[in-house]
Amino acid sequence: MSWDPYASLGVSRASSADDIRRAYRTLAKELHPDVRPGDKPAEERFKRATAAFNLLSDPVTKQRFDRGEIDADGNERMAFNARGGPRQSARSYAGAGAGPGPSPGAGAGGGAGASGDPFDLGDIFSDLFGPGFGGARTYSRMRGRDIRFTLDIDFLDSIVGAKRRISLAEGRTLDVAIPAGVETAQVLRLKNQGGAGVQGGPAGDALVELRVRPHAFFRREGQDVHMDLSISLTEAVEGARIQAPTPGGNVTLTIPAGSNTGKVLRLKGKGVAGQGDQFVRLLVMLPDLADEDLRKFVKKWPKRDYTPPRPNG
Repeated sequence: MSWDPYASLGVSRASSADDIRRAYRTLAKELHPDVRPGDKPAEERFKRATAAFNLLSDPVTKQRFDRGEIDADGNERMAFNARGGPRQSARSYAGAGAGPGPSPGAGAGGGAGASGDPFDLGDIFSDLFGPGFGGARTYSRMRGRDIRFTLDIDFLDSIVGAKRRISLAEGRTLDVAIPAGVETAQVLRLKNQGGAGVQGGPAGDALVELRVRPHAFFRREGQDVHMDLSISLTEAVEGARIQAPTPGGNVTLTIPAGSNTGKVLRLKGKGVAGQGDQFVRLLVMLPDLADEDLRKFVKKWPKRDYTPPRPNG
């Protein structure tokens, strides 16, 4: 856990809702930026205390934090499942950006008391400083925190693009449009899909970091896609037209007569997002089982003693 909301308010886990409210009132009166203008450390402590108050004054988020389901920033600690396609793996981790804020389920009212009635931070500031105290509501209205996720996607989805729906632990779902050409560690920003704002402040964003799974035979190099393709001896000697896979589907590939292992054929425009190319390296494969006819042919072949170029050690 990156920080302890109980320690930020100076209370224990056994403290009541009234104890939490009193502790926050004391800190707010001491640290509010309008009381200590220009004091950046005090302002940061005030923001942290406000975030702690919003987390702990809401019975639901307090219980979830105490059970270890969410962290101090309100981020989920459990895994997520995808819907609407192949199973995806997504997880959230500690948010960053606008600073600590309430959990996604916390309302703009900033928490609830023991009776379930919502606390209004503006009311607290009015009690402390009076209704005409300038700037109190400005500082109580804060942007929600950004929520970060990692999402595992298939190689082909990273090349041609896709749409995936992920389900969050609190029951909310997010539709994620994966642009063609994304790579591992690339982060997608979903505007206003993060934690709820405080006192009517704007919601944070959801930041989705992508992790591309390796493919069985495709590999990416820049904007190009590479693969190895096995062909028969007959196809290599005589040439052929065969079906070859690309990220966008099968295409007909022409094998020139006399092709050898290592020959590379280029499929223009079949690379990443239609921008790069696909390169197909041919591998001449003999039958797995011994072929007596092939042996007899090789023995009678006039060039059977042909020796291909080999490196010298």
